[in-house]
Amino acid sequence: MNPDLSWVLNDVLEVRGARHAILVSADGLLMQRSDGIVRDDAERNAAAMSSLQSLCRSVAPFVGGGQGLWKQTLIEFDGGWIFLIAGGSGSYLAVSTALDVDMEAMSIRMQKTVGALTKAMSATPRQNTGADA
Repeated sequence: MNPDLSWVLNDVLEVRGARHAILVSADGLLMQRSDGIVRDDAERNAAAMSSLQSLCRSVAPFVGGGQGLWKQTLIEFDGGWIFLIAGGSGSYLAVSTALDVDMEAMSIRMQKTVGALTKAMSATPRQNTGADA
């Protein structure tokens, strides 16, 4: 069973203009969603974000100079932005925002969120010491 990490995703929504956040596996499965986005929408967008990062990775050599490691994608729409970044081994963090979002604040918050997610997902479970409480 996956731990409930929605509290970490909800933290990224503290940036004014942020709307939704999802954590996506490399194969397009929804790993976690923030409050406020229904599961069906989150799952549909998770599949799309996985495809989007795959597409971005495939065009990375276009950067030139042999430097083609994908790190993040930013897409602008009439109604807002989508930020997509690597979220650790085999996962991606996607956040939708309004047009007037502070892009620097969002990028910084997403990097901190990825750090918190990595830490939360890698925490080792407590061992039973044999002492009954």
